[in-house]
Amino acid sequence: MAPKYLTKDLVPLTGSSAKIPRIGYGVYRSVDCQTAVLAALSVGYRHIDTAQFYKNEADVGRAIKLSRIPRKELYIVTKIQYPVKDSVEETLESLKDSVQKLDSGEEGRPGYVDLFLIHTPSSGRQGREILWRALEMLKEGGGAVDIGVSNYGIEHLFQMDLYTSTTPVCNQIEVHPFCQQREVISFCRSKGIAITAYAPIVRNRRSDNPTLVTIGQKHGKQSTQIMIKWSLQKGFIPLPKSDNPDRMKANIDMDGWELTEEEMSEIDHLDEGQGGAICPYPLNCP
Repeated sequence: MAPKYLTKDLVPLTGSSAKIPRIGYGVYRSVDCQTAVLAALSVGYRHIDTAQFYKNEADVGRAIKLSRIPRKELYIVTKIQYPVKDSVEETLESLKDSVQKLDSGEEGRPGYVDLFLIHTPSSGRQGREILWRALEMLKEGGGAVDIGVSNYGIEHLFQMDLYTSTTPVCNQIEVHPFCQQREVISFCRSKGIAITAYAPIVRNRRSDNPTLVTIGQKHGKQSTQIMIKWSLQKGFIPLPKSDNPDRMKANIDMDGWELTEEEMSEIDHLDEGQGGAICPYPLNCP
């Protein structure tokens, strides 16, 4: 049976003419980010995910230039955490600064990012509105193709209806077999909001899980690869992270095999809810 999802797939985003690569490369806490991004691009990644908080946007931008890969073949994502001085205008300047670091543009083409996200809902109701209005202005000015959110719970998404008619194209949340976020994912899908999954391999902390190891042995794969494949077959867009080129390759070695329905069900039963999360859990913040 042919795999349902291929890593080369481009996923349509609701309400957008753009498509996002099925799998991405996350750069959180990369020791040498520029080298890591160059390595990731060399093994086939075309979707790079960074953030202001990571303090490596400039490194990502330099790697993109050095790679000489045409900008139109890449999909670049970044995030902003908090508004600047509770001002839409000053927050917009912060967004533009990120864009400049990642893509300074070329002759006849201004710089842009493909997707700009609000990193966390923890700035509060007013802060989230300021951030979103600034993102809308950035998009209107051509600095971002699409805009979205990260770590948003159902209530945060509901509240957006009070200040915007624009639906975020995606919600980037922690999703892996041990923290499956079923309620918020179901809600997002009902609204046409794509799910990008960070920490899809649980930062390698659960790779010794017997269920994953056993399934991996059946396929001749590592348990981390099983987690990524599970994410893909669930229809998520996983963002595995590694600074090791061999592991980078393994993390996108997803074509030509698939998990059976029984194996998917076994992995589904590993869910520990919020207790399985390894990152701060802002989905419930006010």
